[in-house]
Amino acid sequence: MSKQWSVYLSGEIHSDWRQRIEAGAADLPITFTAPVTDHGASDNCGVEILGAEENSFWKDHKGAQINAIRTRTLIRDADVVVVRFGDQYRQWNAAFEAGFAAAAGKPLVVLHPPELQHALKEVDAAALAVASDPAQIVEILRYAIAK
Repeated sequence: MSKQWSVYLSGEIHSDWRQRIEAGAADLPITFTAPVTDHGASDNCGVEILGAEENSFWKDHKGAQINAIRTRTLIRDADVVVVRFGDQYRQWNAAFEAGFAAAAGKPLVVLHPPELQHALKEVDAAALAVASDPAQIVEILRYAIAK
C-alpha cells in the first residue's frame, strides 16, 4: 500500500496554479490542502465570527489569527509545502507560510516567475526546489512520490 501524501498549496490566489497542479497530479496518492482562497472570506472571518472592529488593524489582526489556526495546522500536517509567489500582488502571508514551513522542517518547494528570483532569494534559499511553472511542481511531486 502506498503512502497518502499531504501537500499544502500556499500563496497567490489570483491564478489557476493550484488547479493545474491538482489536475496534473490527479493520479498520485496526494491530498491537497490550502488556506482559505476566498479573499473576502479570509479577510472578514475575524469580524464575522468575533464582532466588528472600528480600527482596521484589529479587524486584520482577528482575521489573521483565525486564519492561522487553519494554516499552521495544515502546514504541520503536510508532507510537502508548495508556496506560490505571483508577480502582481504582495503576498506577505505566503512569505510567512514559507518561513513557518521551513522552521517546522517541512520540505518546501517555491513557485514563482524568474523575475522574482532576486526579491525572493532568502525564501528560495530555504526551499529544496524552486520552480517557475506548475508543471514543474507536478513533476517534482511525481518524482518524489512515484519513483
